Amino acid sequence: MIGISIATEFEWEATIKYFNISKNALIAFPYGEYFKINLREQDIIFYCCGSRKVNSAGSAQYMIDHFNLEKLLVIGTCAGIDDKYKPLDIIIPNLACQYDCTVKEIEPLIKLKFNVKLDLRELDFEFNTGTIGTADKAVVMWKDYLELKENNITIADTEAAGIAYICKLNNIKCLIIKGISDFPKNEDYSSKNESNEEQLNTYFLNIPKVMTKIFTDYLEKVI
Repeated sequence: MIGISIATEFEWEATIKYFNISKNALIAFPYGEYFKINLREQDIIFYCCGSRKVNSAGSAQYMIDHFNLEKLLVIGTCAGIDDKYKPLDIIIPNLACQYDCTVKEIEPLIKLKFNVKLDLRELDFEFNTGTIGTADKAVVMWKDYLELKENNITIADTEAAGIAYICKLNNIKCLIIKGISDFPKNEDYSSKNESNEEQLNTYFLNIPKVMTKIFTDYLEKVI
């Protein structure tokens, strides 16, 4: 069985709507809820893991243990860091790193022991790739954006690298497909709240667009 991890409730709502899943078809589990479908003769379980690394890692282990997953896909939105990309661009990372595991004042921002290389050799279509950085806080501060950019992070989120790490420990194939929903805004605004509110509004506007694009253009290619 293939597992598909969806983090936030807003991404989950877009997923349910896309696949026309009724509320009665949703099954509760400790971290959220899930549903099953069959696509291209593959049994697939979609589940909402909740945001941040504790929820995402815990739910990934739960699904691996209870459903004998052979592959786990991480699908959802992310913040853009590399400005050669734009909102709604889809990225399939070849490296996932956790960047909140060090005392960055005295250590490198990224500790190599937590990095996970992702094998993309089986993908037989053109795609954008790069490094996804994961931390327990979203990238909304301009200084954080600049620091990630200086460290060659392509996109950032709050769950993917944690899931990839769990998959590595369990020897489970992991693939991350993320769509850029927003970019942090320069804080040279009259108000930081104005900057953050604009980013948040863009994020909410682009969630269903990103999810639809991934499901329509990529899902059947990777299962």
